[in-house]
Amino acid sequence: MQNTVQNSTSVSTLEKIFKLKENNTNVKTEVLAGVTTFMTIAYILVVNPTILGQAGMDKGAVFTATVIASAIGCLVMGLLANYPIILAPSMGINAFFTYTVVLGMGYTWQFALCAMFIEGIIFILLTVTNVREKIIECMPDVLKHAITAGIGLFITFIGFVNAGIIKQGGAIISLGDIKSSTVLLAVVGLIIASALLIRKVNGAFLIAIIVTSAIGMALSIVPMPQGVVDLPPSINPVFMKVFEVQKAEIFSLDMLVVVLTLLFVNMFDSIGFLLGIADRANLIDEDGNMPGVKKALLAESLSTTVSSVLGTSTLATTVESGSGIAVGGRTGLTAVTTAVLFFVALFFAPLFTSIPAQATSPVLILVGFMMASSILKINFEDLTDAIPAFLTFIMMPLAYSVADGIMFGIISYTILKLVSNKKEDVGISLIILSIVFILKFALL
Repeated sequence: MQNTVQNSTSVSTLEKIFKLKENNTNVKTEVLAGVTTFMTIAYILVVNPTILGQAGMDKGAVFTATVIASAIGCLVMGLLANYPIILAPSMGINAFFTYTVVLGMGYTWQFALCAMFIEGIIFILLTVTNVREKIIECMPDVLKHAITAGIGLFITFIGFVNAGIIKQGGAIISLGDIKSSTVLLAVVGLIIASALLIRKVNGAFLIAIIVTSAIGMALSIVPMPQGVVDLPPSINPVFMKVFEVQKAEIFSLDMLVVVLTLLFVNMFDSIGFLLGIADRANLIDEDGNMPGVKKALLAESLSTTVSSVLGTSTLATTVESGSGIAVGGRTGLTAVTTAVLFFVALFFAPLFTSIPAQATSPVLILVGFMMASSILKINFEDLTDAIPAFLTFIMMPLAYSVADGIMFGIISYTILKLVSNKKEDVGISLIILSIVFILKFALL
């Protein structure tokens, strides 16, 4: 009887914090969504330390920093914004960190962390002054739908590449080795996930990840976990190293270029992902606005700054958030659940990091399929809407950049509306953004 009362009180508390009924969800659904999201993003615990390790950073320390930063980011997003969106190191930014700033420009990883710290501070200022919120508000509805569809195509492309179904080759890309055991495992995973989804099985994606991983391990296609429990590596080799950069480097031209590049890429990547994921989760109201978007942007900005201090690359809204939303996640409880699992992963790293890409890639492909359905909301009869929308969603996978897709979409939308005498569809904000984007392409 006492346990029943305690459980009821707990559910009531969660209802009050996350407004579950108001968002047509419940604790069970939100927790399942959080677990599914974590299983889909768990690969970052291996990939991020590997990429940053090539910049000379201690991989073990980066692992710990990645876990703690992601957990904090998810907690802040869930509790502050009440969005079912998770934050984790951006795959594009960590590559820019290592291959451009450190290996390309020859700067230290401490310099790269400092650039990201400065970018985070600027992000906070832009958020507090409502600049980022105004950018989202001035975005036409047709481009918001196109962004959602484009991110869907982008996610699907990532899923196919991670699975090995698509690879580099031919003129640009080509079909992977379909006969290889790893690719076949991904195909089997895609069939399992699709079948469960069609049958509307609760937890379809999570079940598919677990079953596909089990099949791969049982057939020795992917390695078994190298243990279950382990103590987390020390974070000391990377913690607070952002403040070891010399003043001359901070005020250098190279630092300005790196910060501006990061700012452009990260700002419009984050806005794009946020809009796309929010549209999929029905967080955009009938007027095309996102209630509480400023809190979500602030959560992301704060997390970006914290991550650089902890010793990892910039956090951002992740495409994997869509996997939790696809199984019903609608509130911050989804993000908080994922945060808890990140903390747990500190001590169960061998188990969580053994989840193969072949098990998570099918989920990304199907989440992409779901998001791509936003194409149906685009009016293809009006070419001044249709052409910019098309450029938006097609450029994201082709340029491998959400930010570039948004820039192409806004520039083309503004120009086509103006030359077609539809000036009433273009506000001064879009004109300013278009000019800024053109200058960005010309100068950076």
